Amino acid sequence: MRNGAREMTMKKRLFALFFVLSMLSVVVPGAPGSEAMTLRLEGGNIGVPNPFRHTRRGPGVARMQILYDSLLEKGEEGDIPWLAKSWDVNEDGTVYVFHLREDVFWHDGKPLTAEDVAFTFGYYRKHPPVYGGLTAGGDYIVTDARVLDPHTVVMTLPRYDNTFLPSVGLARILPKHIWESVEDPIAYDGEGLTVGSGPYRMESYDANQGAYRYVAFDRYWGPKPAAEAIEWVPTGDRVLAFEQGDIDLINAPVDLLPRYRNDAAFAIKTVPSLHSYRLMMNMEAVQELRDADVRRAIACAVDREGMVRAIARGSATVSSMGYVPAESPWFNPNIGRYPHDPARAKALLGGRKLAVALLTDNSPEGTKTAELIKLSLASVGVDVVVRSVESRTRDNAMSTGDYELLLVNFGGMGGDPDFLRALYGEEAGLIKGWANEELARLLRAQATERDRDARKAMIFRVQEIVADEVPVVMLFGAVDNFVYRSGKYDGWMCRYDHNKVDHNKLSYLVKE
Repeated sequence: MRNGAREMTMKKRLFALFFVLSMLSVVVPGAPGSEAMTLRLEGGNIGVPNPFRHTRRGPGVARMQILYDSLLEKGEEGDIPWLAKSWDVNEDGTVYVFHLREDVFWHDGKPLTAEDVAFTFGYYRKHPPVYGGLTAGGDYIVTDARVLDPHTVVMTLPRYDNTFLPSVGLARILPKHIWESVEDPIAYDGEGLTVGSGPYRMESYDANQGAYRYVAFDRYWGPKPAAEAIEWVPTGDRVLAFEQGDIDLINAPVDLLPRYRNDAAFAIKTVPSLHSYRLMMNMEAVQELRDADVRRAIACAVDREGMVRAIARGSATVSSMGYVPAESPWFNPNIGRYPHDPARAKALLGGRKLAVALLTDNSPEGTKTAELIKLSLASVGVDVVVRSVESRTRDNAMSTGDYELLLVNFGGMGGDPDFLRALYGEEAGLIKGWANEELARLLRAQATERDRDARKAMIFRVQEIVADEVPVVMLFGAVDNFVYRSGKYDGWMCRYDHNKVDHNKLSYLVKE
């Protein structure tokens, strides 16, 4: 076996050392990391923040991950050791030995051991978590997880997989003593419902208000919690709430930035988008959408450049029709771009008329984007009726297929390109009524291809197929402009694969 730690880049080693050193830092009264500070953020109900009951969207995932630790964690440059301080892997990449930290406790005071880790992967086989699927090509990616000693776990894979370490490493570990007797984790409301081993524990939750209060876990093994508490509070107007001091961070509209840029009390962190609005098309519900020329016509008719100007006031980029963002090293620049071209759209439609319903959420940005789509499509003979609903209703419809066209803004577009399987893969189930045999084969093959150049060629070909077939119309991704009071807290940071600073667990920990 070779030591997995030896395979980490120097940056990852430095990150590991950085977090060990942060545990030894001196806490200065009134500074980040002291017991005097409470961070307050915009609220909203994301469900119960455990691995089985949070909402699938970013805020739900993030709040759950603050409570629960994993073998690895996501840093600014890559995945870093966390509960697993190191690991070994055999030559063919099918057996991993994880060496666990020995000073980890659950929020109820019991120690975390290898028994909890092995149990977790057996439990997730029967009860998949909301986020972080552990299947590949239809198979569960852990053939066996067994305890070697109280702080060592051996995991066997059915075959080599590029995504094994991130997938298994980032799965949230469960306390065996709570979940081993729970037969239905979705229905469970008993003791220990949100007991994790993370840096904060949940003190209160009000589903009606969408309000949560987390407090620092005083027995946390790792980097010190940066605040005594984190509160997600209900707000009406988030900008007004921020300016009144009710919340400490906002993702500000670009036209408001000048008022903060010229005030020394505020700091602005601008990050590129790893999200995108996309137009989903249900080819089971609308037979005409099964024709690729109709889908291409819709892509040509929609004025995506106009959306960047009108919706994001220029603070956005047109999304790649191959899905992979231009910032990624896996981005294929040589694919169809579908600039706004009503004449081409009409030619592709060939005189056909469509009448479809478009489902969106009821946010101002969502409804305005939907209305622009309606106007664009009307100009080429596609009649659209817009229906706006609460975002959770829209998200549920995306899963069930209860829509014809659907507008949604989603992330998950950073890091390893295996994220393509989350939308286009055979197991994703999000694109209704469309499949491509070559695409399915490529997405399976790239997961186990160990030669990077060969894998990159596969990912490039995947982008060519989805850009040509247009199963989804990718629209635009807004640049994020986070504004905060640096005098109160200046530790906000992004993960390497995600651009929301408030979704990053490491944003809430002391850094040296």
